[in-house]
Amino acid sequence: MTEALASKTCTPCRGGIPPLTREQAELFHAQAPDWQLAEEAHRIERSFRFRNFREALTFVQEIGELAEAEGHHPNISFGWGNATVSLQTKKIKGLHENDFIMATAEFPVRAQLRKHISKVRHISKRRCYN
Repeated sequence: MTEALASKTCTPCRGGIPPLTREQAELFHAQAPDWQLAEEAHRIERSFRFRNFREALTFVQEIGELAEAEGHHPNISFGWGNATVSLQTKKIKGLHENDFIMATAEFPVRAQLRKHISKVRHISKRRCYN
């Protein structure tokens, strides 16, 4: 557990193993401190704020692409100006190292999203709405 989670990729979880204990989850949580341990450490969750619906939607799409690439799919809810991402390994009904890998992988995606959003804003300012 000493290797940085952000440098890892998810490994397939075939089930048949126990979920992380609370103590193990807390060790991994130290590398993803912006996330909240939920449901007695069986899930991690984080809420994100945005300036509008488009930014939230773009973020959700980016997370979706990351999830497909990693083969590890979060539950995501979003609306105008917000998105909540919830991670749990469904096959073991609890937390796995993969959940924390995904949590740390999202931060570079968010930085990339900011660049994309400013580009979209620049383009949309040139549009004329009647």
